[in-house]
Amino acid sequence: MISWLVSSEDGALKPARAVRDLQLNGITVVLDLDRFKEVMKLMGWSEYKPNVVTGSLTRLVEELASKLGGVVIHGLDEERGTEEAVIKFVGADVEEVLGELERVRLEIERIGKESGSNATISMGVYVGPITSLKPQPLSEARRAPEVVMALRALKKAKKKGGNAIVVL
Repeated sequence: MISWLVSSEDGALKPARAVRDLQLNGITVVLDLDRFKEVMKLMGWSEYKPNVVTGSLTRLVEELASKLGGVVIHGLDEERGTEEAVIKFVGADVEEVLGELERVRLEIERIGKESGSNATISMGVYVGPITSLKPQPLSEARRAPEVVMALRALKKAKKKGGNAIVVL
């Protein structure tokens, strides 16, 4: 039995093996709460259950992925709360994704101020080929070239002092 796929180049049906080398272009996002171990210690929060920041980030990541058709590759943790995540988007508009990421950044900043924790979030964004959409642990996910690039962008955001979004 042969699997058939529609080629994005000309719309024609072709055997899957004929189009398997086509790369998907998309957007890879790595987000991470800034200095959060320090914040948790200062606030006396447990790392084993959600707090106002990690619980909110879980909800925000779920909403973001659902709204824009993203796939959460790593990090969504409803039992403990989300501190970091890797999300990939295929077919999403870059400006729309960036707008939604800014909304998430501002919401975490607001929650940080209101809770007295001053929590913030940094995000690294890479626009380019995506090699896998399979959920996996960060140790495996970070081997994908697109995640490597998004992590570089995240590192730049952190070096700027955090609470930032950097795009590569």
